[in-house]
Amino acid sequence: MNETTGSVADRSRPRLALLIGLGLILFAVLIGLGTWQVQRLHWKEDLLATIDERTHSAPLPLTDVEKQFAASHDVDYTPVTVTGTFLHQGERHFFSTWQGDSGFNVYTPLQLEDGRFVLVNRGFVPYDLKDPAKRQQGEIAGKVTVTGLARNPLPAKPSMMLPDNDVAKNIFYWKDRDVMAATAGLPAGFVLVPFFIDADKTPNPGGLPVGGVTIIDLPNNHLQYAVTWYGLAAALAAVLILRLRRSAKEQ
Repeated sequence: MNETTGSVADRSRPRLALLIGLGLILFAVLIGLGTWQVQRLHWKEDLLATIDERTHSAPLPLTDVEKQFAASHDVDYTPVTVTGTFLHQGERHFFSTWQGDSGFNVYTPLQLEDGRFVLVNRGFVPYDLKDPAKRQQGEIAGKVTVTGLARNPLPAKPSMMLPDNDVAKNIFYWKDRDVMAATAGLPAGFVLVPFFIDADKTPNPGGLPVGGVTIIDLPNNHLQYAVTWYGLAAALAAVLILRLRRSAKEQ
C-alpha cells in the first residue's frame, strides 16, 4: 500500500467508525421498537380476550358491577342491567360517528330508585337531530330498565389532539364524566355512579337514539408493526455488514 492509499484509508476510518456507531444506535432503536410492539401485541390480545369474555357473559345487577369497580377500577364492557327514570333535560352530547354519519352519542342521566344517578349512553343521533325537540318520540318517560355495557371513566383528556369540550354548546369531544354530570342540571348534592353505561341495541321509540354503538372490535396491528421494525433492523444490519466487508477489502 503506497503512502497516498494509506493516507486515504486513515482519513476514512473515523467516518467509517461514525457510520457504524450511528448504525448500531439506530439498530438498537429499531429492535427496541419491535420489542415494544411485541409487548403491545400481548397486551392487546389479553384485552381482546377479556372483552370477549365479558361481552358474552350474562348482565349483572348494578350493585355487583359497583363492587367490581370498587375492587379493581375496571368494569369496561361488563354487561349490566339498571332501572330508573331518565332526566332527558340533562342530555349531554358527545361528538361521534356511526356507520359513516357524523352526529352525537346521547348521554342521559338516569335517576336510580335509590336517588343516585348514572350517565347512560343511549346511542347515536344524526348531527341535525341533536335537538331533542326533533326526536321527542324517543324521550321515554317513566321508569325504564336499561341493559348495556359498563364503561370505565376517563381519568383525563386522552389526547392533546382532541379539541376541548364546548360545554356552552353542549358538545363533548371526550367523555369528561364529572363535567357532563355537573352541567346536566342535576339536584344539589347528587351522587353519581362512578362509571358510564352504554345501552344495548334495544330499539327506542321512533328509532332514535340508535343504541348498541359500543365499539368492541378493536384493531390489532401490533404484529405487523413488530415485523416492520424487526425487518428494518435486519436490513440495516445487512447494510452495515456489507459496508464493513467492503472497507476490509479496501485496506
